[in-house]
Amino acid sequence: MAGASLGELATRFGLTLRGDPEIVVQSVATLQGATAGTLSFLANRKYQRHLASTGASAVVVDEASAAACPVAALVAANPYAAYARIAAVLHPSPSAVPGIHPTAVIDPAARVAASASVAAHVVIEADCDIGDRAVIGAGSYLGQGCRIGADTRLAPRVTLYAGVTIGARGLVHSGAVLGADGFGLAPDRAGWVKVPQVGGVTIGDDVEIGANTTIDRGAIDDTTIGHDVKLDNQIQIGHNVRIGDHTAIAGCVGVSGSTTIGSRCMIGGAVGIAGHLEIADGVVVTGLTLVSRSLTEPGVYSSATPAMEAGDWRRVVARLRHLDELFDRVRSLEGKGRGPVPE
Repeated sequence: MAGASLGELATRFGLTLRGDPEIVVQSVATLQGATAGTLSFLANRKYQRHLASTGASAVVVDEASAAACPVAALVAANPYAAYARIAAVLHPSPSAVPGIHPTAVIDPAARVAASASVAAHVVIEADCDIGDRAVIGAGSYLGQGCRIGADTRLAPRVTLYAGVTIGARGLVHSGAVLGADGFGLAPDRAGWVKVPQVGGVTIGDDVEIGANTTIDRGAIDDTTIGHDVKLDNQIQIGHNVRIGDHTAIAGCVGVSGSTTIGSRCMIGGAVGIAGHLEIADGVVVTGLTLVSRSLTEPGVYSSATPAMEAGDWRRVVARLRHLDELFDRVRSLEGKGRGPVPE
């Protein structure tokens, strides 16, 4: 754990300091759980009530909350992002030791940079290229022709099928499977005919892929993930999907094949997106939404029904069953000259 003075942090990250620049913080904590030597942050007004009683040595706040801060304040336009950068300084990732563990199995035709770290029981097939300072976690498998960029880290038990390319500074968490066959099946009178999946997976720089997330290889062209994309845990990305730069997708989302998602989109948890759709840049889809048509304009889209008391929900469902009957009755009245059917 590395400590830093408030003066150093303010200078490094362009923040305004209100307090003693010699104060040193060693770690981060919540407003409620903070003690001397820790740094906290306030980015959500729901937690404003905890600010006055915090035990932190300093708090990252915005300008509006700075006056109410009882301890040293690091003032930022975006407190959460500033906190994230400071937390990375105070809690740096452990440095990997370059070298190859003696139990790793590496094909002679693979290239592994001298500064890379390959852990125990890793398998690297022919024609793979592991970049400078890359880290390959224990028990991971890299199929033929995979490319891993500089400073990218694979956690233990990551599986890359043949032909997967990951750019620089990426992070892939345990259990992720990249490059498995897409769900390509042609119906035939005798049953299903498997369509060969001959594309690959191409992933840009600065991408994070969560635990147990799966990204299928393309049927012909590659499945493509842009730069600075953030994928949460347990996401399914179908074959030939394209995701634009800086898009973030929360857990348990399913994206069907051949859908294109634009740049700087935010997709909430458990969203389902049908195949062969176009999602424009700057689209926000709230959790549990079913996207069954293309969204061609930026904006916020929702479709899930909020939770309600079970008895109320049953009454709503019972009324839904009579919608067709009600519609026909209103149409009949309209036909008798009693006014238009309401939209």
